[in-house]
Amino acid sequence: MELKPRTLEQHIAVFGESGSGKTVLVSCFYGAMLQPEFTKQSLFNVTADNVGKGNRLYKNYLGMKESARPPATNRFSSTPYAFSVKLKNKGGEAKSPKLFEALRLVWHDYPGDWWEQDVSGPEEAQRRVDTFKSLLGSDVALLLVDGQKLLDNAGEEERYLKSLLGDFKTGLLTLKDQLLEDAKPLVKFPRIWILALSKADLLPELDVYRFRDLVIGKANNDLDALREALEEFVESPDALAVGEDFVRFSSAKFEPNRIKVTERIGLDLVLPLAAWLPFQRYIRWVGQKQVGVKVAKELLEGASALAAALIGKGKFTGPKGPLVSLIGKGKRAGPKGLLVALVLGEVVNAAMRAASKLGGDQLRTMNSEALAKHDYIAAVLTRFGMDLDDGEEQGILLRSRR
Repeated sequence: MELKPRTLEQHIAVFGESGSGKTVLVSCFYGAMLQPEFTKQSLFNVTADNVGKGNRLYKNYLGMKESARPPATNRFSSTPYAFSVKLKNKGGEAKSPKLFEALRLVWHDYPGDWWEQDVSGPEEAQRRVDTFKSLLGSDVALLLVDGQKLLDNAGEEERYLKSLLGDFKTGLLTLKDQLLEDAKPLVKFPRIWILALSKADLLPELDVYRFRDLVIGKANNDLDALREALEEFVESPDALAVGEDFVRFSSAKFEPNRIKVTERIGLDLVLPLAAWLPFQRYIRWVGQKQVGVKVAKELLEGASALAAALIGKGKFTGPKGPLVSLIGKGKRAGPKGLLVALVLGEVVNAAMRAASKLGGDQLRTMNSEALAKHDYIAAVLTRFGMDLDDGEEQGILLRSRR
């Protein structure tokens, strides 16, 4: 069975109190992708699917860059942004397999006002529920820890951290009955919850290891309570990582009468975190038999194209390939069913696991080979993996080893 070219869609949800930097983060992420220093050297272009929304984000970016004017906060409103990542037209030299035509990143944010204040009435209460439901398809959730508030509570950081985690847990449990139909746990739900330090430039001495130690040292019980609350929402709660991954973000460096948008920390990790991290984690969880079949199908829906682009379509299809031995002729399975059969089947488990464990020298070698062969999809994907490795070496990112 041939995997048809399609758009591979990944969702990322951003949670944070009002003023924690959500709007600045998405504006600087998109604005940086439009700058010549990025577009000239990148193998891909990033465009906003909605031109109007994209222009508003870019206007925010230009306001910071040229006038030191931060964007206005969006109170009690959530706007999803969809970005398409497409390979540049390389003409006849491009030799990438047509497994997917583009990577689509959908960015959601959840207004911090809705976990700091009560809603004003039934209409807003329903909008809050609808907004949260729109986030349920996300692969990765970022929970922002405001660097300014850590600074304001220096020496007593637990006061802020306990409030942040506790209020979020309470807000989640308030919505539980409205999100779970017939009290059934959800198959589709963000499985990777990353604690993200925003405004990291204010705390240059706080690398990602010290950030992790600060959170766990000051608010471990509250983090455990949040994890337990999230487990109540999902089927196969063993396939859930809450507070196991940490990252530092700084959208720009804010100075009196000046905002340096070129001095960023961690924003180049957003795409790799959305695309590469779930791919690795989901394959690992399925391989460890931590999920049921329904959850496995959901987790691995998009991983087929990524894995095939990395280790070759021959591992997945072909008249003499593992498809025949695993699912007969494979005519009824479809891409999702095919992938689950392949991952759960012993014949190619090793190949899939190898793809999910790529790192270090292996990634660099594969990236160089992909560039030499003009296989630009594999080159972009391996670059994403290398970016995450680099983020760990630089003390910006810390990934779970589970």
